[in-house]
Amino acid sequence: MEEVNRTSPEKFILLGLSNVRSLQALCFFLFLVMYIITFSGNLLLIIVVGMNPKLQTPMYFFLCNLSIIDISFSSTIVPTILINTLARDKSISFFGCALQMFFHLALGATECILLAVMAYDRFAAICKPLHYNTIMSKKMCIGLAIGSWSMCFLNSGLHVSLTFQLPFCKSHHVNHFFCEMPPLFRLSCRDTLRNEVTMYISAGIIGFCACCLTVISYIHIISTILKIKSSQGRHKAFSTCASHLTVVALYYGTVMCMYLRPRSTYTPEIDKSVSILYTVVTPTLNPIIYSIRNKEVKDTLKTTKARNKILTNKMLPLG
Repeated sequence: MEEVNRTSPEKFILLGLSNVRSLQALCFFLFLVMYIITFSGNLLLIIVVGMNPKLQTPMYFFLCNLSIIDISFSSTIVPTILINTLARDKSISFFGCALQMFFHLALGATECILLAVMAYDRFAAICKPLHYNTIMSKKMCIGLAIGSWSMCFLNSGLHVSLTFQLPFCKSHHVNHFFCEMPPLFRLSCRDTLRNEVTMYISAGIIGFCACCLTVISYIHIISTILKIKSSQGRHKAFSTCASHLTVVALYYGTVMCMYLRPRSTYTPEIDKSVSILYTVVTPTLNPIIYSIRNKEVKDTLKTTKARNKILTNKMLPLG
């Protein structure tokens, strides 16, 4: 029996958000609605950009990358929450847990870098308009995208490998709603200091550096906006920047709070609350803030709707 306790389990039990049935029903409904909004909003943006040649620009290229990340990010986490909320069997296989963590870490880190790249793109467009096409060339955009995805997937592979080499002998019940590093560290009977230091270094390099680049870009953007003579132009620019910065602050803040907190401050309830913000809430807000409120996207949707209406009216007499 003692030997069994030293080995890792074949599966984990995800305890989820709450054991109260009424709260489970509420959580199921809220997460389902947010998932539908996330999926449909981001998919709509990808379709709209593909339909309109005028939107084939660096900004929308990165927005499409962000949409793909948000759809994949939510699809990695939310279906598990929905199933576990209703199902009696809340287990996830050892391999399934590792796979979920791999994609969650990779996509989350890629979004961090991509938000910084998008801020730099806006800096180049607003502060260096004459050199914008040179700075954000097609080759540069593709290189930044490939670099972001590749680096973050390699980083995720390292963390998953280190995490699942640990012996999980304290328990196989994960007090969380998906497989994430800090809750899994607490199940190991081996000292996890090496894993935590690696996590801090990685989160510091990716999260902190990306956050600094974003902040610096927006400082330059705001200083340029202040020089705009038109009060209406300034108000519109500030409104856009404020909404973008809100999403960025929410995402970076919650990610760094989760992965840069000292081990003594880890508590299951805080972990769950923080994780909900960046795994469910932010992907829901991104398509609304970055695209649905955008004039070019709304114009494309109106044009498409009007065109479909004309085609429908032409076909009606044939019926």
